[in-house]
Amino acid sequence: MAIEEPSYEVTRTYPMFELRQYAPYLVAETAVGDDFDEAGNQAFRILADYIFGNNRSKTKMDMTAPVNQRPAEDQSEKIRMTAPVSQQAGEGKPGTYVVSFVMPSGYSLDTLPTPNDARVHLREEPAKLMAVRRYSGRWTRDNYEKNLGILRSAIREAGLETVGEPVYARYNPPFTPWFMRRNEVMLEIASP
Repeated sequence: MAIEEPSYEVTRTYPMFELRQYAPYLVAETAVGDDFDEAGNQAFRILADYIFGNNRSKTKMDMTAPVNQRPAEDQSEKIRMTAPVSQQAGEGKPGTYVVSFVMPSGYSLDTLPTPNDARVHLREEPAKLMAVRRYSGRWTRDNYEKNLGILRSAIREAGLETVGEPVYARYNPPFTPWFMRRNEVMLEIASP
């Protein structure tokens, strides 16, 4: 059975990654403070509850792919002053991960069911250019970090610059054998 994914166009292929231009798409997301592996598990349960009907209209939605996970960005803002530089604290904390489900394309922000759980937030992911490295294997932090390192190195060699936090994308259900799983690590590429 085919599972819907966000729309993208491959703009260039490199030996270790490909550049994809993504169209805007909607996500339901939640932030969880825990270690890398457990944060994904906790967030998955919260988001699955939302798409399986824990929303005001009790609407059940189809599962899509991928499930994305990224470190929560530090929302601190540095302000230059005549004396010291001060920093305003933000919501991002080390050890906090934002996990998102891509919403089916037939919805808009106005037509998505309203979550009953205040931890679930709906938003539009804007169009962006992403460097993407695809790999198989277990859903472990070590596997992710190994492939993230390869991607960062290949991006530098290609003379590209990144912005933002890396995204870890998982495409398969947990019962998929580890050697058949499609995993990706993504980094947004800065506009030239």
